[in-house]
Amino acid sequence: MTPHASIKGMGAVRTICGLLFFMVLTIVAAPDTAQARYAAIVMDSRTGEVLYARNADDRLYPASLTKIMTLYMTFDALKRGKLRLDQRLPVSARAAGQAPTKLGLKKGETITVQDAIFGLITKSANDAATVLAESMAPTEAAFARDMTERARRLGMSRTSFRNASGLPNRRQKSTARDMAILGAALIHDFPQYYDYLSLEEFDYKGKAYKNHNNLLKKYDGVDGIKTGYIRASGFNLVASAKRGSNRLVGVVFGGRTAKSRDIHMATLLDKGFDQIEKIHPSTVPLPFDKPMQIALGQPHMKTDPAPVDEIEVASADTIPLPVQKQSAGSFSHIRNVSALATASAKPAAFQMERVEKSEWAIQIGAYSLITTARDQIHKAAAQANGILDGRRVNIEKAISDGKPFYRAQVLGFDEAEARQACSNLAERRFSCFVVAPDLHLPNYIAQKSNS
Repeated sequence: MTPHASIKGMGAVRTICGLLFFMVLTIVAAPDTAQARYAAIVMDSRTGEVLYARNADDRLYPASLTKIMTLYMTFDALKRGKLRLDQRLPVSARAAGQAPTKLGLKKGETITVQDAIFGLITKSANDAATVLAESMAPTEAAFARDMTERARRLGMSRTSFRNASGLPNRRQKSTARDMAILGAALIHDFPQYYDYLSLEEFDYKGKAYKNHNNLLKKYDGVDGIKTGYIRASGFNLVASAKRGSNRLVGVVFGGRTAKSRDIHMATLLDKGFDQIEKIHPSTVPLPFDKPMQIALGQPHMKTDPAPVDEIEVASADTIPLPVQKQSAGSFSHIRNVSALATASAKPAAFQMERVEKSEWAIQIGAYSLITTARDQIHKAAAQANGILDGRRVNIEKAISDGKPFYRAQVLGFDEAEARQACSNLAERRFSCFVVAPDLHLPNYIAQKSNS
C-alpha cells in the first residue's frame, strides 16, 4: 500500500467514525418518543379514587380507544330506543372506504347494529364505526361533535373527538384520566351491554375475528374494555378488572409493543388491587352508586332496585336526603340523624318517614369512612367559589350485607343548578354526579357486584 493510499484510507476511516459518532449523538439527543407519549392511570371504578397516575392529564392520541365513546353513544341510543340490536344499517361509500382494520363492508350492503358493535369490540373495525356514527348523526363529523359534547358532560374536560374510529387526526386527543372516566362510565351506565366487551371472538361472514385485548385470557379478573394503536400513539389500552367487590379501571398510553403494554397494565393493576385492599379493607357492592365524575347531567331514571338492608341519612337540618323508591315490601328505613358535625355519633332517636317528593342533589363521592365523606364535602365547598353556599349537606349511610359505606351529598338544587354545580366542580378536578329526586337503578346492579 502506498503512503498516499494509506492516508486516503485513514481519512475514510475518520469519516466513517465521524458519521457513527454523529449518529450516536443524534440518538442520545433525540427525545424518547415512546416515553413522551406514555401516560397511565389506575382508578377505583366505584369511587373514582385515583390509585396511580403518571402524565394522566397529558393530551395524547387515543387511537382506537376512541371507539369506547362510539360504543357508549351506541349503547345510549339502544337504551333510548333510537337503535335496535337487530336493526340493519346501510353501509355508505365513506364507511366502505375506511382504512384498515375493518370488516371489509361494501357500499350498499347492510349490517346489523349488533354485528357492528361486535366488529368494533373484536376487530376494532373502522368501517363498522363509521356505519354506527352515520346511523346516529347526519355525518361522521357531526357525530364526532356529539361525542365531544358527551365527553364534556361526563367530565372529560381535555378530550376532543374528530371521528368515530380513532384513525389519525392531529386534533383528536384525550388523556389517560379522561379515558378512565369514560371506561367507568360505560361500565356503570350500561351494565346490560358491558358484557359485550368481554367477547373473545366474533364470527362474521365466515371469518373469525379475535379480540385484541389479550388480558381477557391472561389476567385474573379482566373483563374488558378496549385496545388502540396508531403509529403516533403507540399501543394503548383501557382495561377493567374485578376482584371481590373491588373493580379497577386502568389506562395505558404509548406502549412500545402490545406485549409490553399488557405486562405493564398487569403490573399496574396488581399494585392497584394491593393498594385498594389497604385503603378499603372492607368493601361492599354499591347498589345505588355510580363512580364519581362520570354521570354529569344524567337523571338515572330506571327500574326499581333490589333492597338495601338499611339507609341512614345524616343531615345538617331535619330534611332527609332524597332516597331511592323501593319496590313493594322492601321500603328502607329513613332515619334523621344529628347534624353533620356530629354525624359519627350514634343518634339518640330515629324518626320513620317516607319521602314522597324531594329535590335534586349532587354526590361528591362514596367512601368507606364517614370522616372521609365529611372531609371531601368540606374540601369541595372550600374550593367551589361559592357555588355550594347556602346548600344543605348530607352524609347518607347505606348498609349492604352488613357493611357500611357513606355517600357525600349536597342538596337543595333544581335540575339545572345541580348540573351546573357538577360541571363547575368537575372543572376544578372534583368528582361529582347529579342525583335526581326519583333515583332508580335496575335490579341487576344490586344483584351483580361487578359494577
